[in-house]
Amino acid sequence: MSTIKDMNADPTQELIADVFDRNCPSRQTVEAVFGKWGILAMVALLEGTFRFNALRRRVDGVSEKMLAQTLHALERDGLVLREAQTTIPPHVEYSLTPLGQRVADKLFAVIEILEGDFDQVKTARARYDEAHATD
Repeated sequence: MSTIKDMNADPTQELIADVFDRNCPSRQTVEAVFGKWGILAMVALLEGTFRFNALRRRVDGVSEKMLAQTLHALERDGLVLREAQTTIPPHVEYSLTPLGQRVADKLFAVIEILEGDFDQVKTARARYDEAHATD
């Protein structure tokens, strides 16, 4: 989406992020953020810093393995900060980076729209299910 091409521009100066290009490395970030667990983890982290198990309880239904994979991907992309505390016993805390905060704010806005207008979703589902009941 961010590809900028100018016929006179040096090709090495072009922005390379284009999520519609199957070879674009930004797709991995999009997949991490927009996966079910990525969205929920990031929006939960808008509430503040969480220890792993507290975040897992907040994101009801996520397995330990999936949450760990999701957090690692988001940390790798600079959206989540992982801080290991040197306490006894040691524990790890997760929070959003400034970039993660900006992304999570947008995700939260989408969730607010969907939750606020969920009656429309339920009506659409019922209409769809009724129309496709004989399929």
